[in-house]
Amino acid sequence: MNAVIFDLDGTLWDSSDEVVIAWNEVLSRATDGKLQIDKEFMQSIMGKNMEEIKNSIFADYPIENIDKIFDDCLANEQIYLHKSGAKIYPQLEETLITLSGKYELSIVSNCQCGYIESFLGYYSNLEKYFSDRECYGNTLKEKDENIKSVIMRNNYEKVFYVGDTLGDYNSATKAGAVFIHADYGFGEVPQAEYRISSLSELPTLLEKITS
Repeated sequence: MNAVIFDLDGTLWDSSDEVVIAWNEVLSRATDGKLQIDKEFMQSIMGKNMEEIKNSIFADYPIENIDKIFDDCLANEQIYLHKSGAKIYPQLEETLITLSGKYELSIVSNCQCGYIESFLGYYSNLEKYFSDRECYGNTLKEKDENIKSVIMRNNYEKVFYVGDTLGDYNSATKAGAVFIHADYGFGEVPQAEYRISSLSELPTLLEKITS
């Protein structure tokens, strides 16, 4: 069966406000308020893997126990998102309903273990539409390898990957998927042949591509 694989941040939801709050609670305690992050910084690092994000946060702030502090940030994020959720993009469920009749749907993200589960746990009505999921935190592999793994274990035929960053484009291309740019997200991808300005445009675009 043909498949649509989604990125998460900047594609299905925007958790940047919520993650900034959760991380700053930890960073404030750990650095006596000297290190804080903002929404612009958070959106600039979303889509990167966990090791890259950690290095970005502490690049200009040498401190001991960086691994412990970062792990605490991630743990507090999970607690916060489980309780409060984050903002899904408009018409998400309606789009998934339409697509699920013709495509297998999955999620592949560079996030930590449990992050996709936080999304699907808070919006439990959406879980039934996704047949598979994978992330960096589970495998410690780059996104293109995780996309390939999902494709192979599900025997997907033609595959579309919907994401919002240049990294998503590069990963999808390496994995042999057709990339669709969610240009309402966090990144610019001028190389993208296909793009949507809202999730509701996706079913019609897929019809055009496959017809």
